Amino acid sequence: MRLFVAVLPPDDVLDDLEEHVGPRREAGPEIRWTDRHQWHVTLAFLGAVPEARLDDLTEALARSAARRDPLVLQLASAGAFPNPYAARVLWAGVDEVRGDLGAVAGGIRRASTSAGATPDGTRFHPHLTLGRFHRPTEATRWIRALDAWEGPAWRVDHLVLVESHLGQGRGRRPRYEVLAELPLRS
Repeated sequence: MRLFVAVLPPDDVLDDLEEHVGPRREAGPEIRWTDRHQWHVTLAFLGAVPEARLDDLTEALARSAARRDPLVLQLASAGAFPNPYAARVLWAGVDEVRGDLGAVAGGIRRASTSAGATPDGTRFHPHLTLGRFHRPTEATRWIRALDAWEGPAWRVDHLVLVESHLGQGRGRRPRYEVLAELPLRS
């Protein structure tokens, strides 16, 4: 099972982002735009996890989430990985209006490791992937076009454990299935 833990923005936040990004999609054939139904903020990518570990992992993640207070987040600004001059990924940033998303992600990553599902070693950088460039691209015009946008703030009261089902064949997109909701402290 290919798993990750994420924050899913609510529909009104996604509507606002779609309204801003939508008109730009046709202007960017060099970008494979991410479908709105795939928009999320990854806290920990766990990769391949044996199904036998799922129950222990879910329990560990739930305990970690329950120790953290709800957050208030806002999508705002834009950027690119690995950098704007050789971009492979175009993203929307995540602002912490209230709470510490990095601390939540750190707890989730430690809980995953303790349950035998070690997350990838990349440094946590909160973002929502908008699209991927077909080849390394100078992306400053895209960042400028998206950077001034700010979406509505929203309250995060739970995280999700998601299974990613990889698409089959060229151009097929992965399908995401929420396996568990992980409530934050109430």
